[in-house]
Amino acid sequence: MAPVAVGDTLPDGQLGWFDGEDKLQQVSVHGLAAGKKVVLFGVPGAFTPTCSNQHVPGFINQAEQLKAKGVDDILLVSVNDPFVMKAWAKSYPENKHVKFLADGLGTYTKALGLELDLSEKGLGIRSRRFALLADNLKVTVANIEEGGQFTISGAEEILKAL
Repeated sequence: MAPVAVGDTLPDGQLGWFDGEDKLQQVSVHGLAAGKKVVLFGVPGAFTPTCSNQHVPGFINQAEQLKAKGVDDILLVSVNDPFVMKAWAKSYPENKHVKFLADGLGTYTKALGLELDLSEKGLGIRSRRFALLADNLKVTVANIEEGGQFTISGAEEILKAL
């Protein structure tokens, strides 16, 4: 499947998320993003160096600026189970705006056309690193990295596009 691109509609899918009452929920991407301007960004894995030290902190640190430019929600998706994503979210006590969403089986990542086979490294099927900006489900920016790069999918690049 071709990767999601500018002009595409975000596919719908179910992702795992722990709500404010610490209850595991299955949430619909369309339910989260319809009628809103959202950033949806993806990383290869929770607690991995580039993801944990650069990609996620960038969106946490730039969240207020993104919101000031009209972004309603910032959604992080990774091919990890919801319990891992919950633990990862707790490692950022300063986070007020980024929702950590679990794509446990990689189904949503595959629907985006952004799966990455890291089986040779013992990691299985993961997500390519990416950042999408969508307005009422229409993709307006699609910054998709090649390989292990981290050059175009950070919060700064999304801010420039707004």
